[in-house]
Amino acid sequence: MTINTDDQYGDAESKTTISSSRRYSSSSYQDQSMDDALNTTLTNDKATLIQVWKPKSYGSVKGQIPQCERLTYTWKEIDVFGEAPTDGKPREPLCTRLRNCCTRQRKDFNPRKHLLKNVTGVAKSGELLAVMGSSGAGKTTLLNALAFRSPPGVKISPNAVRALNGVPVNAEQLRARCAYVQQDDLFIPSLTTREHLLFQAMLRMGRDVPASVKQHRVQEVLQELSLVKCADTIIGAPGRIKGLSGGERKRLAFASETLTDPHLLLCDEPTSGLDSFMAHSVLQVLKGMAMKGKTIILTIHQPSSELYCLFDKILLVAEGRVAFLGSPYQSAEFFSQLGIPCPPNYNPADFYVQMLAIAPAKEAECRDMIKKICDSFAVSPIAREVLETASVAGKGMDEPYMLQQVEGVGSTGYRSSWWTQFYCILWRSWLSVLKDPMLVKVRLLQTAMVATLIGSIYFGQVLDQDGVMNINGSLFLFLTNMTFQNVFAVINVFSAELPVFLREKRSRLYRVDTYFLGKTIAELPLFIAVPFVFTSITYPMIGLRTGATHYLTTLFIVTLVANVSTSFGYLISCASSSISMALSVGPPVVIPFLIFGGFFLNSASVPAYFKYLSYLSWFRYANEALLINQWSTVVDGEIACTRANVTCPRSGEIILETFNFRVEDFALDIACLFALIVLFRLGALLCLWLRSRSKE
Repeated sequence: MTINTDDQYGDAESKTTISSSRRYSSSSYQDQSMDDALNTTLTNDKATLIQVWKPKSYGSVKGQIPQCERLTYTWKEIDVFGEAPTDGKPREPLCTRLRNCCTRQRKDFNPRKHLLKNVTGVAKSGELLAVMGSSGAGKTTLLNALAFRSPPGVKISPNAVRALNGVPVNAEQLRARCAYVQQDDLFIPSLTTREHLLFQAMLRMGRDVPASVKQHRVQEVLQELSLVKCADTIIGAPGRIKGLSGGERKRLAFASETLTDPHLLLCDEPTSGLDSFMAHSVLQVLKGMAMKGKTIILTIHQPSSELYCLFDKILLVAEGRVAFLGSPYQSAEFFSQLGIPCPPNYNPADFYVQMLAIAPAKEAECRDMIKKICDSFAVSPIAREVLETASVAGKGMDEPYMLQQVEGVGSTGYRSSWWTQFYCILWRSWLSVLKDPMLVKVRLLQTAMVATLIGSIYFGQVLDQDGVMNINGSLFLFLTNMTFQNVFAVINVFSAELPVFLREKRSRLYRVDTYFLGKTIAELPLFIAVPFVFTSITYPMIGLRTGATHYLTTLFIVTLVANVSTSFGYLISCASSSISMALSVGPPVVIPFLIFGGFFLNSASVPAYFKYLSYLSWFRYANEALLINQWSTVVDGEIACTRANVTCPRSGEIILETFNFRVEDFALDIACLFALIVLFRLGALLCLWLRSRSKE
């Protein structure tokens, strides 16, 4: 059966246009007569149910969600399998692994373990559903499957159906209408609470929402979740940087996800690591959201009796199966009928988890008990009712119903434009640079001290046979200092933020290219200031070639070297899976390029089988350019030969010939340095993109 609703939707669009001025007001829930009338006329068509997923405003969440806008999330026949171990099996070739990363085709693997077994359930609006079970029962696996965020190596059966209000959804459609608060709180430590929420609001809320409305929404969320007092406090990092408390960090995670006022919220162990008071306050926030009409699903590990009383429904999971799904009162009746009632004055949550756990030395007995409980529930009236509700999805449809586009979400799933993503990443990265004293003050002070030391060692060189050798050594020292200082300064940039990047990328906050460009451009001023400070101190102290042109040329070359080495550090950082790996790989990789610089090995003596590798050495091009700038204008007679029977170059041309350098190659050297900057950064961007694809 197909119902033509073009006229109704046309009326809706015209009415939305007329009332655009009130869509972003904080009282949007108080005056919805036109929208309610529209939704009432279209209630009988499942296709119209998706209108409730189109956010009309980002106003206050204090009001109740209208009945026509509430969501019921159902899932049916969820079977999840783990990846087979690779012990004793040959590893896939590199080309095959790269092809798997570049394509959307799933790699083949053998099932190792049946993690979830035919799990069916329902979560209704206005209810707080708690998923409980012992460790390893499959709570997080189930939540990841419901959120379409299963990690690599985990396979979900193709028969699994996940639906909202009876309409099956895929990953992109659910992600645009659902918020997922994961167990680990990942933030940028140097940002404040308000700055973090502003960043999230700019990227999560629709691209057509004015900036003033986004800022107002941030202030409302701060008040709703009691974060006003710590709005200007840095988030910090536990054990490293003092900042927010555990409860405040958890509420900030909720605030980030509720900026768009989603009607479906999934939380993975929101009380983990919190004391009883903080855990109760967090659950009170979730309970308040559920009472407003939202659908809340959370996993929790052995809640207290006070927390247990807040749950509207509980889902008990054991050995990957559903042991019970219903209200706490129904659970007490169900276990009493099985002959294992919960003792009086005993926490029901503790009792259920103990009954569904695998005790040491009693594995067979415990598994028999779990099988008995799960089999009994599978044939109970409650399970049949849940199955009937979950089976509604997809029935009675002559053709698949397409979900309407969520307002402000592009075809790729991103809510913000490319330029907005780039601007927000640049703004956040620049704040991190300014707030990190180790990155600015200490690095500039370190550069000044090293430059003063080098200038003191090579102070006041004169043009004689000894001075020529010393000047050549000092110029090459310019390159080595700029290289190692900048490579190790950025070698942990992407490795340290990789977990945050991967989570935000999977949430479709921004693209890989906008993140990479924003991060690198934000740090660019620092990598211009460092070579300026270094060159301005050492150049006059050593007594290099006088003249503003020669000084500016040297400064330009040293700045290029600093940025080439920075680009190479980005490449190592993006290609490494951890900071320790990046620090281990960095020095051995830099050394070959150092040897090909022309100072330790003459450029004409490079073996033929290493010739192509030498073309990637920025030491080679920069050393040649610096020596050409220093010696090309030195004519015969300017260099004093003070000792007899000693080889003494009388002109700059002879010095360049000794190194097999040519003045005509100066422009080529500069061009090659620019090319290496582009090449290394493109390589870093490719590695970052492959890493993000491998985690999808």
